[in-house]
Amino acid sequence: QVQLVEAGGGLVQAGGSLRLSCAASGSILSVNAWGWYRQAPGKQRELVATMTKGGSTMYADSVKDRFTISRDKNTVYLQMNSLLPEDTAVYYCKVSAWMGDYWGQGTQVTVSS
Repeated sequence: QVQLVEAGGGLVQAGGSLRLSCAASGSILSVNAWGWYRQAPGKQRELVATMTKGGSTMYADSVKDRFTISRDKNTVYLQMNSLLPEDTAVYYCKVSAWMGDYWGQGTQVTVSS
């Protein structure tokens, strides 16, 4: 089992920055990949960024060059710069482990124009 606790969401003006964090506990050694996803009202949940255990990263086209995923020990971060109103969503952390996938509770990010 892996438990995830997210933090860092909030309200920010367009062009601003936020950093999300996701602290993991439990069977951390079983985690193969870390990721951030988001879900806007009325839309499906979508991938934002992922990082493998080896450090390889991948980003959605819509956030490339603005968002950065990173990890420090048991915490994964999402640095979000140059935020746009269309980035407004609930952001979820996900880890993929050999036992399965685990999700955080979600944190709201609202970008005002």
